[in-house]
Amino acid sequence: MQNAIFVVLILLCVFLLGFLALETRVQWDVSQNGRNSLSQASLQTLQNLHGPVQVTAYATQQHAQFGDLRKIISEFTVLYQRIKPDLSLTFVDPTEQPKLAQEAGVQVNGEMVITYNQRREHLTTINEQAFTNVLMRLARAEDKLIMALNGHGERSLNGMANYDLGEFGKQLSTNGFNSQGLNLAIVQNVPANANMLLIASPQTDLLAGEVDKLLQYIERGGNLLWLVDQESLRGLLPLTEKLRLTMTPGTVVDPQAEQLKAPVTFALGASYGQHATTHNFDLITVFPFARQITLNENEEWRGVSLVEVAPQGWVETGDLDDDEITYDQAEDVAGPISVAAALTRMINDREQRVVVVGSGHFLANAYVGNGGNLDLGINLVNWLVGDEDLITIQTRATLDSNLMLSETALTAIVVCFLIVMPVILLASGFIIRWRRLRRKDQ
Repeated sequence: MQNAIFVVLILLCVFLLGFLALETRVQWDVSQNGRNSLSQASLQTLQNLHGPVQVTAYATQQHAQFGDLRKIISEFTVLYQRIKPDLSLTFVDPTEQPKLAQEAGVQVNGEMVITYNQRREHLTTINEQAFTNVLMRLARAEDKLIMALNGHGERSLNGMANYDLGEFGKQLSTNGFNSQGLNLAIVQNVPANANMLLIASPQTDLLAGEVDKLLQYIERGGNLLWLVDQESLRGLLPLTEKLRLTMTPGTVVDPQAEQLKAPVTFALGASYGQHATTHNFDLITVFPFARQITLNENEEWRGVSLVEVAPQGWVETGDLDDDEITYDQAEDVAGPISVAAALTRMINDREQRVVVVGSGHFLANAYVGNGGNLDLGINLVNWLVGDEDLITIQTRATLDSNLMLSETALTAIVVCFLIVMPVILLASGFIIRWRRLRRKDQ
């Protein structure tokens, strides 16, 4: 009876362990940049997809360059399927079914068509950054329209010069935003279908009529992202009065930047306010040649200081060309300094949102890659257009490279571990056994 009970318990334990192994999956990713698991940004994006996602891969069995292309795609998508089981993958051979590939608009072998909520996106690059960006675009109910003020030498969302915002504009496009230029000297008003307006460091003064149109846009409840440099406001002083803001003259000096081998005029942001755009945001941001943004108390606008910099620094009101920049208690403003602010108010039963950043260089091509500048910039735009659910840290391209072994190396490993080592272990066992028997005979 005891033996029978023991056998039954052993079998039961084996069955339970097998069931547990089938139902539960545990893995550890030891690669340098987590290349075998999804980033937090991808996980948050999948949580925002409430419904099935269909992935149709138009790929042949073999690819001249990549080999088994279907296996590569399957192993990649399984990372997402572990988190979202209703993400399905279907293969179509474009050589055997060319009509289906033509109807889908497929141009490349291995191209994927991703469908969610009757919206479709094409993807030809197989990596997490590209795939997650596609999912983020699909997660939006509709593409958002950004109007960018131009006609006064503003930083362009399509420009490639160091001064422009071209790299930031590319990221906006991959995240499902459309952008158009807006010349208020030509059009009557800011279009009503615009989700937000961007004013990026005008270089010439706006006409009085243009300023009036901007004020009317704010009065109607329009959302605004205003990038301000330390130079003249270019006729936009009435806009600061409308928003109840004070733009302190001068440039922020941050001695901590010098300790990191950066110019003292590069203010480092590490202290963030309590706001949706900075929730769980712990990346360092860089604000070159920043100016102070001060919120004035009023009953109309509710304001939050988004970023404070230079706790041991100050706002330098003197000449920055001096060989040695020093703090003047009588004229300079001591840190910490607020260089970005978010404003909200209720108008027409809707929340109006405004963000003012005291550094146009912050998102310029020359500096947008520093620290978390790009992440914070995308977060600001997501919040301004009302997509705060999509606020997240942008996905990064993986740093790890695959370990590719030659046939000779693979053969050597197989021979070593499957033949040589077992033979050595068996030989050691026989030698030990032979020595023990010999000792008994003696």
